[in-house]
Amino acid sequence: MENNNSEAHPQKSSTAGLTLLALGVVYGDIGTSPLYAVKETFAPAHGIALGTENILGGLSTIFWSLIIVVTLKYVTLIMRANNRGEGGIMALLALASSAVKDQPRWRTLILALGVVGTSLFYGDAVLTPAISVLSAVEGLEVGTPAFKHYVIPIAAIVLVTLFAFQRHGTAVVGAFFGPVCVLWFLALGVVGIGNIVHNPVVLYALDPLHALRFVTGHGFASFVVLGSVLLAFTGAEALYADMGHFGKRAVRLAWFGLVLPALVLNYFGQGALLIANPQAISNPFYLAYPDWALYPMIALATAATVIASQATISGAYSITKQAIQLGYLPRMNIQHTSAKEMGQIYLPAVNWILLAAVIAAVVGFGSSSRLASAYGVAVMGTMLITTFLTFFVIRYNWGYSLWLCLLATGSFIVVDLAFFSASLLKVFDGGWFPLVMGGAVFTLMVTWRRGREILLARLKQSSVPLDMFLESLMRHPPLRVPGTAVFLTSTPGAVPHALLHNLVHNKVLHERVVFLTVVIRDVPWVPPKERVSIEDLGNNCFQLSVYFGFKDRPDVMQALEQCREHELEFRPLETSFFLSRETVVASIRYEGMALWRERLFSTMARNAGSPVEYFNLPTNRVIELGTQIEI
Repeated sequence: MENNNSEAHPQKSSTAGLTLLALGVVYGDIGTSPLYAVKETFAPAHGIALGTENILGGLSTIFWSLIIVVTLKYVTLIMRANNRGEGGIMALLALASSAVKDQPRWRTLILALGVVGTSLFYGDAVLTPAISVLSAVEGLEVGTPAFKHYVIPIAAIVLVTLFAFQRHGTAVVGAFFGPVCVLWFLALGVVGIGNIVHNPVVLYALDPLHALRFVTGHGFASFVVLGSVLLAFTGAEALYADMGHFGKRAVRLAWFGLVLPALVLNYFGQGALLIANPQAISNPFYLAYPDWALYPMIALATAATVIASQATISGAYSITKQAIQLGYLPRMNIQHTSAKEMGQIYLPAVNWILLAAVIAAVVGFGSSSRLASAYGVAVMGTMLITTFLTFFVIRYNWGYSLWLCLLATGSFIVVDLAFFSASLLKVFDGGWFPLVMGGAVFTLMVTWRRGREILLARLKQSSVPLDMFLESLMRHPPLRVPGTAVFLTSTPGAVPHALLHNLVHNKVLHERVVFLTVVIRDVPWVPPKERVSIEDLGNNCFQLSVYFGFKDRPDVMQALEQCREHELEFRPLETSFFLSRETVVASIRYEGMALWRERLFSTMARNAGSPVEYFNLPTNRVIELGTQIEI
């Protein structure tokens, strides 16, 4: 009995700690939605009068959207569709595509949709910091109109500071994220209770009939307003994306224990204020607080929005790394900012591109209301694709019956389609922004993927089978010099160009030759015992395959240390690494992509990060030999 207690206590403490951390990372985005969701839902531009019945209908629609989209869809269903504990659209893409690997038509569609969803995520990664920080700073206008001209400069300073800090990593401030968000959610709930007590009629909004009347009783305006209601659950994708960091239990405890109650109380509190004072629609969030609490709440809201932005920025780094590993983007410089946590990474190129786009959005749109019009398209596009991919996981991976899968995901797809269609109405009011961004990222991803396929096909056409070449070479072997030569190749079974160049120029072969291929599997992590595979080719030549997951750090040197267990030892000072660096030339001589895409691919290839840094190879032991390839 005593032992059971001692075992249970650490588990409980661990879960409590993870739940606290999840509040800061997972719920930062959805937790800051009260800053603008109610204001936009009841905006006068929709043409729906601010009467008691309509306010109850709008609140009911927000409440049941949180229940259906977040609680039932994400927390209950989609979080079960994890790739060995990891979530997020790239993890789901890998899971869904592997589930239909024997059905090429479905696999092609799934891969295309997965890339579209990933591309739209970058639009979300730009708009979340922009709208969150800007809406928090706009509270200054509530205190005095004199601050109006300073809102955008202050928001820009906060954002530049946030992005400039990224290179130091999030570990330093990570411990403060959870407590700040606990304070934030408590402040949301307390002010909500205060306003509900003064006007308890808002509790009737719990009745779903109010939501039904609201979304059907105002003609076309009922459909239009859905594009604003969806702002209440932006950030729901983070529940799934960050699941691997904290586990399903911690994420669910945080949602049901604090986040959902606090959000509902705050939304209902803002509704109670609007029933009592319709003029408060100018900024119902800040006007719900007493005057003495205004500036402390602006400070707390700014801190909360910075945390929300941090989670999205970190997500952009993570999803970019996964896209690189899965072959959808070229190699980039990835810096690990923590010696303890593998997930804490920093990508300088992504960071500064995001900052430029975020500042452009803040300055270009100028207010959180205008940004809200742009926000929904990216969010709902990603959510819709996530639901669609989940169908293939539960149907072909879990093996559930067709009717059950259609019922489980079909109902959510109908809801997603309704919100997505409503968000499309705002394309000309700002929704074009994430679509243009998503389109640009999609073009880059599919061009890189297709370009790599064409390049590998061209290399195979011009290559010589490795077994035949070694057999012929060993009949009249060249001078063999001491040491080990490791030839990195992406086409196992074919002679690496670097080996041919080495033989032509140096006319020697090392005493031991290893042909190394790095393979990225469709799983987040590869266990150490499955990391390496060695095939003896004879004459002291070996084919070495090193396996990583799409969330692993592809550390080749660490993997080589594991070869000792297979009786293949590498001595750093006696090992040389030979790389083939292809210079891609766009050409109309071969069938492939359009010429402009070939030129784009060539530019991306020239600017790709060094494989030496990416694979953690010793710079003083690497020899790069170039070759020119026309595609």
